[in-house]
Parts: sequence; C-alpha cells; structure tokens
Amino acid sequence: MNTSLNNMEQETWKNSFIHNLDGRVKLILTFMIVFYSVYTTDLKVLFLLEVYLIIILVLSKVSISYFVKRVLIILPFGGLIAIFQPFIKEGLVLYTLPFGLTISYEGVLFGILLLSRLVVCLSAIVLLSSITPLNSIVNSMRKLGFPKEMAMILSMTIRYLFVFFDELENIFKAQKSRCFSVWNRKTSYSWRLKQIAYTIMMLFLKSFEKGETVYYSMLSRVYTGEAISYKEEPSIMKIDYGIIAITFFIIFSIEIIRLTGFF
Repeated sequence: MNTSLNNMEQETWKNSFIHNLDGRVKLILTFMIVFYSVYTTDLKVLFLLEVYLIIILVLSKVSISYFVKRVLIILPFGGLIAIFQPFIKEGLVLYTLPFGLTISYEGVLFGILLLSRLVVCLSAIVLLSSITPLNSIVNSMRKLGFPKEMAMILSMTIRYLFVFFDELENIFKAQKSRCFSVWNRKTSYSWRLKQIAYTIMMLFLKSFEKGETVYYSMLSRVYTGEAISYKEEPSIMKIDYGIIAITFFIIFSIEIIRLTGFF
C-alpha cells in the first residue's frame, strides 16, 4: 500500500513542462474542465474534453497504465449511480425484465451521460494529482483564496495518509505471519468475512488512537485553529497564462461549435 503512495509521489516529480506549470494554474484548469463537463449534456463535447486530457497526459510523460488504473479504481464508486439509471428513470421501455424491472431509452442515455461526465472529471482530477505534488496542491489552494481551514484539513490528511497506510501494512504483515489469506478457498467464506471485518475494526481503532496522539502532540506545540499551512508560490509565468488561455479557447470553441450545430 505504502509503495503505491510512493509511486504516486514519484509521478508528480517527473520533469516535463506540464509538471513545471504553476500549481494554481493546474488547479484552475482542473476546475474549468470539471465545471464544463458537468454543465454540458453533449457526449461529443465530453469525448473532446477527454481527448484533450489524454493529450496533456502524453505531454506530461505520466505512465498511461498508471493513469488508467487509478481512474478504474475510483470509477466504481460513482459508476454504480450511472448503471442504475436505465432501471429507475422513466421513459420509452426498451426491455422488460423479471420482477417488474424495465430498461428505458431515456435511462440508458442519461446513464451514459453520467458515466461520461464521471470519466472526464476523474481523468482531470487524477491527472492533477499525477502532475502536482500533494503539498503544492494545498499551497496553491491557499494562494487562490480557499478557506484556510480547508487547506489545513487537506494538509493534515495528506500527512496522515502515509501513516494510515503504514498501519494497514503492519496489519497485513501480522495476518500474513499467521498464514491468513483472504483468497484462501480452503477456509469458509463466512470466516474470511469475519476476519475482514476484524481488520476494518482494528484499523479504525488504530486510526482513532493515532489521531488522538497527533492531536495532543499538536496541542503541546501550541497549535490553534488559526494556524496556517502556507508556502509562497513563485510568480505565474507567461507559459502558465498561455496554457490557461489555450484551455479556455478550446472550451469556448467547442461550445460555439456545439451551439451552431456543426456536430
């Protein structure tokens, strides 16, 4: 687990002009793409936005397999909502299934639209986290005027994330030393489920204890809610403004073409 986090950080330190863009610029670009993908209802527009993100991905030299795996890992959490749309949205019935379930034409279209939006948004967010160090994201948020409480919470989450996975890795090592494997079919399915439940409970308890320890350590160092995690960002360069202008021009052009009915 910890290895995957280290790999994620290694990707953010690669050398490319995309990586070298100002963190505030990369945040703005991500927000622009996410907002427009949520606004539009045209699948062709979403396809073009995804193509644009893939072009940025190639220019950034980030591993494509690494990028795809991260998107696929997160996709099921929101993809289930899109999958259920054909069964719950009213409209022209395409198929009738047992137990009174029906698949509607409008539901299929809406499900595809939601899934397409989700893919574009996840691609933008995963790309941002792949080309920007986590601390740089926090500092950029603060520089752009985000509430300091939000920046502080995100900063603490980032720092604690590695500790969390260390604890989880220790639990896995302890289970492995006792010859436990969740994929071992020689043991009963119910017993394996119990062990997974125990693991989740133990992780929760360890996280709670670690959180209390960290909190008391912060208090001993005179922490207050007014504390600010902030690091000065360098001045935005001409290339940063150029990338913002190019992205805005692409989105504006796509919208104009869509409104004029060229596609």
